[in-house]
Amino acid sequence: MAAAAECDVVMAATEPALPDEEGAKREAESFKEQGNAYYAKKDYNEAYNYYTKAIDMCPKNASYYGNRAATLMMLGKFREALGDAQQSVRLDDSFVRGHLREGKCHLSLGNAMAACRSFQRALELDHKNAQAQQEFKNANAVIEYEKIAETDFEKRDFRKVVFCMDRALEFAPACHRFKILKAECLAMLGRYPEAQSVASDILRMDSTNADALYVRGLCLYYEDCIEKAVQFFVQALRMAPDHEKACVACRNAKALKAKKEDGNRAFKEGNYKLAYELYTEALGIDPNNIKTNAKLYCNRGTVNSKLRKLDDAIEDCTNAVKLDDTYIKAYLRRAQCYMDTEQYEEAVRDYEKVYQTEKTKEHKQLLKNAQLELKKSKRKDYYKILGVDKNASEDEIKKAYRKRALMHHPDRHSGASAEVQKEEEKKFKEVGEAFTILSDPKKKTRYDSGQDLDEEGMNMGDFDANNIFKAFFGGPGGFSFEASGPGNFFFQFG
Repeated sequence: MAAAAECDVVMAATEPALPDEEGAKREAESFKEQGNAYYAKKDYNEAYNYYTKAIDMCPKNASYYGNRAATLMMLGKFREALGDAQQSVRLDDSFVRGHLREGKCHLSLGNAMAACRSFQRALELDHKNAQAQQEFKNANAVIEYEKIAETDFEKRDFRKVVFCMDRALEFAPACHRFKILKAECLAMLGRYPEAQSVASDILRMDSTNADALYVRGLCLYYEDCIEKAVQFFVQALRMAPDHEKACVACRNAKALKAKKEDGNRAFKEGNYKLAYELYTEALGIDPNNIKTNAKLYCNRGTVNSKLRKLDDAIEDCTNAVKLDDTYIKAYLRRAQCYMDTEQYEEAVRDYEKVYQTEKTKEHKQLLKNAQLELKKSKRKDYYKILGVDKNASEDEIKKAYRKRALMHHPDRHSGASAEVQKEEEKKFKEVGEAFTILSDPKKKTRYDSGQDLDEEGMNMGDFDANNIFKAFFGGPGGFSFEASGPGNFFFQFG
């Protein structure tokens, strides 16, 4: 027995003394006060440490959890803060601040319905609490923004969705779901840098976020970086195999890439009909991929120009620039088609757009050529007036003048109405103008190059077509029109 007592004594002597309950409370309060001091200085990390010490000393005190929740909220760690806030109200359901902080965490994380319940409980405990009243309104506003955004997303009114998400994020700054929806809509609107920035911010915090990976891929896909886009879609599907949007986007991206490459191959091989069909099929894959579709339209326009379907080529290029108004290649292709169809004003407009964007020597020359052709097109077409080709020889020009001059000579139409006489006189004069220019090598060269003929001192309105006619047919009295019967004439030369 003595030995046993000794043993007990020995054991008792080595056992550490436990602090009493009151001492623990005092120490915990001291830690809390120090935490409050650091919180007031906005040193939230130190405040967190002291609140944690207080909790370790007294783990059943609701206010300590409430204070640490407030600190974590200031550090932007709303999910951890939510755990502390919930613990505070589990320990003391009448703790109004605890319910307010729980609601604020729910709201910041985007769970507005849960936030409403917390704020309602705070109001049950203190119906005059102004903060609870305001936060309850804020939570309901977020619910309303979510509903509107869901409806507008279905309507493809992506600008409205972005607006709603921006408003919702003012109250729910830590909600990844709202940020992802906003980023997806920004991508659909072609605002890729903004969308990528939002997705990248989320991925820095959570590299396994399948939605953010999907949005990154979507931006690359819409920027026609299809191979990189597929990599992100595949990664998203590894994180979430049932991610429907990533699955559809990945399938579309692969199909679009394959079809476009097949079309390019057919074009290079000179199989323009097949290339046209493949580009058309590619255009049907995803109407939302604006940049890739713009390239497909331009490619198909090039095919149509090769097939000499110039109106169709112009239409394809027009569709391309409607989708991407910065697409220089489409403007250049359309401008060339306008030149080929003698629509010079339209060609000038396109080349001006190109030159304003890229001031190269090549683009400047293309613009000058189009402006020259436009200027030439607004003058009288002397070749057309004589009915000869632009490469007509001197003899062909003379023969054409002889035929047209005799056809339109006023004496030939002396019995016609005044209106007809006036029209034929005008044509006779134009034939004389045309012959005067095209029969003179120097004037013809200036005319062909688009230069102003008046610079030569020749006023085209001052010459006499009759004198030209007389000179051509051998001088005054060299011919006459005589009737051989009603409506019949023959030429008599001296």
